[in-house]
Amino acid sequence: MIGSLRGVLLNKSPGQVLLDIQGIGYEVSVTLSAYDRLPSIGQEAQLFVVESMAMYGGGITLYGFLSLEEKEIYLLLREIPGTGSKKALEYLDKISKSAPDFRRAILEADTRALVSLFGFTKKTADKMVVALKDRMAALRLAGREKWSGATQPTGVSEAIAALVSLGYREAQAREALDRMSGQLKTEAKTADLIKEALKQLS
Repeated sequence: MIGSLRGVLLNKSPGQVLLDIQGIGYEVSVTLSAYDRLPSIGQEAQLFVVESMAMYGGGITLYGFLSLEEKEIYLLLREIPGTGSKKALEYLDKISKSAPDFRRAILEADTRALVSLFGFTKKTADKMVVALKDRMAALRLAGREKWSGATQPTGVSEAIAALVSLGYREAQAREALDRMSGQLKTEAKTADLIKEALKQLS
């Protein structure tokens, strides 16, 4: 079983990289956040790897992570009922905003934070709390919480999701919304928040 790979980065695109190891090219699926943090093409990179065998003879897919911590969280996510390897990678990408805040939200059963800060649906948030609460208690994560338990209004998270779907990066969307007054963010409808953010981004 492959546990990690170290080699020269031959190519990278959002969601996938090609790593050359002694003349053999390994295609590895990664999160979008990991893609942003990878070195430039031609430089050496190390990925901690999880192998996943597709059902019905579909072959093996490699999923890569920049730290053992991310790999461990990914393996926990796969234990959520109804969560396959690909879906777990999507979840991990959302969690990478702040793994310590995610851990706190799970331990405190704070589904509102899971929805508003990380963009999970209420149904998914409920499943995560049930499946991960006991396991997360034993997980030690590096870094500090970014939000200290503060939950952003649901309209803000919906506006961010809409702006991302329009092609803006999440960081751009958050920055545009951060420029608005607290009262506007709390009281405005999602559609109004999107309009105001588009003005900031234009």
